[in-house]
Amino acid sequence: MSQIALPLSASSSGPARIVIGNANAHVAEALAHPQNWPFGTAVLTGPPRSGKSLFGRWFAQSGSGQVLDDAHLLAEDAVFHRWNRAQEDGVPLLIIGGQPPWTIALPDLKSRLGAALQLEIGVPDDAMAGELLLSLAQEHGLVLGPEAAEYLVPRASRSIEGLENLVKMIDRLSLERKSPPNRSIWRAALEAVHGPEEPRLL
Repeated sequence: MSQIALPLSASSSGPARIVIGNANAHVAEALAHPQNWPFGTAVLTGPPRSGKSLFGRWFAQSGSGQVLDDAHLLAEDAVFHRWNRAQEDGVPLLIIGGQPPWTIALPDLKSRLGAALQLEIGVPDDAMAGELLLSLAQEHGLVLGPEAAEYLVPRASRSIEGLENLVKMIDRLSLERKSPPNRSIWRAALEAVHGPEEPRLL
C-alpha cells in the first residue's frame, strides 16, 4: 500500500493524499505515462468521492498534461472542442467523467473518447479500505489505529463514499460525547450509517 502526496498550499481544503491500492493502482500507473495514451487521451471514471478529481489535480500539477474535470456535466460539443484543441496543441488530455457507464450521444465525441485509454476506479479490497479509513480519519483530526480498521472494515461499506461517511459520523459522535473514538462510538457510527438491522454489524 502506498500514497501519493498532493503538493497543496496550507490554505487548501480536502484530502492531501491519494491512497493507492487495488482499486486505483492501474490509474496511477497510467497517469504516470501519458506518452502511452492512444491519441494522447485518457478517460477516467469511477464512483462518487473515489478520488477522480484528486488524480486530476495530481496529474495537472505534475505538468504532464491538461485535465477536463466533470466532463459528463458539460455540453458534449464543448468536450469535443476541448479534445480537438488538445490534439492541435499536442498535449495529453485527461478527461474525467462520472460513474460509468458514461453515455455519449454526439457521434464524433463518442468515437474519439471510445478510442482513448479507458480508466475506471474500482472497489477497494480490505487492505485498501483499512488504509483509506485511517487516512480519512487523519484528515479529520481523528486518532484511529489499526485496531479500529480491523473492527470497522469488515462491517463497513466497500465504497469510498461510504467509508468517508463513516469517518464523518465517528467524528460527529466523538464530539457529541466528548470522548475519543472507542469501540462504542465505532459501533454507534456503523449503526447510524448502515442501520441497526444491518447483518454485518452482528
